[in-house]
Amino acid sequence: MALHGDLRILSGTANPKLAEAICDHLGCKLTPTLSETFSDGEIRIEIGANVRGADVFVVQPTCSPVNFNLMQLGLILDALKRASASRVTAIVPYYGYARQDRKVVPRAPISAKLVADFLSSTGMDRLLTMDLHAGQIQGFFDLPVDNLYAAPILLKNIQELAGDNELVVVSPDAGGVERARAYGKRLGASLAIIDKRRDAPNQAQAMNLIGDVKGKVAVVLDDMIDTAGTIVAAANVLIENGAKKTMACATHPVLSGPAIERLDNSAYDHVIVTDTIPLSPKAKECKKITVASIAGLLAKAIHNIHTESSVSVLFV
Repeated sequence: MALHGDLRILSGTANPKLAEAICDHLGCKLTPTLSETFSDGEIRIEIGANVRGADVFVVQPTCSPVNFNLMQLGLILDALKRASASRVTAIVPYYGYARQDRKVVPRAPISAKLVADFLSSTGMDRLLTMDLHAGQIQGFFDLPVDNLYAAPILLKNIQELAGDNELVVVSPDAGGVERARAYGKRLGASLAIIDKRRDAPNQAQAMNLIGDVKGKVAVVLDDMIDTAGTIVAAANVLIENGAKKTMACATHPVLSGPAIERLDNSAYDHVIVTDTIPLSPKAKECKKITVASIAGLLAKAIHNIHTESSVSVLFV
């Protein structure tokens, strides 16, 4: 039995289709939320139903436009606390500013920590997110954080598209080796690493390949695809080293700037992503992109949190 009142699901404007899909899995309806923007850009929020004593979950990835969606989320969370909700959980499938998790140059902010402080100040009780760019961001919060992994969903799609071909999982940089090794173990695949040199933000050059990909289907694995420069450069290196086919796999389809054009013109046969971030109309037209839904996984997490069951069973 739930300990925090009736279950309520709310959504910001960033990804309402994901929230609706979660509700379909849970057999409930979205609680209406009014969001308007004044002529000067300020946001007005109003919760459209009584949430007093309720266990409320707010679905809102902080994707583009990042600052608008982040502020909208903060206002919704504040409104719920002031409406006397029993417990408020923010479901942020994609956590914006996660790449700025430490100081890499002097006189720079740690933006991921600032965002954590901002969300915590709204009075929310818990954060549920997916495939954080840096796991240590969980420590930026002084409240429970559940960082789920899209691996079970992505692995299924990789196996279906790869068929009986021999696989090699490729990390596009040294930082993703642990993730690639975990996927390779589940798939019974070998591991390869791209030695990457980053010249400037959003610009990367793949240099050398560590590992054997000859005659294999190479799966380039990352947590997100932003401008697609890294993974497209990785595909070129893999083909040059004899890979039979190449696939890209990432949880978060940020797909900013020239990403779609790069993917269209790349050596990839398939690009697998999830619906943590909704695809733009242009991205939907890209025939190489396959979207795997995380709605079922998030619905299970919501159910377990609501019923005070274990969430760790979903960390696979």
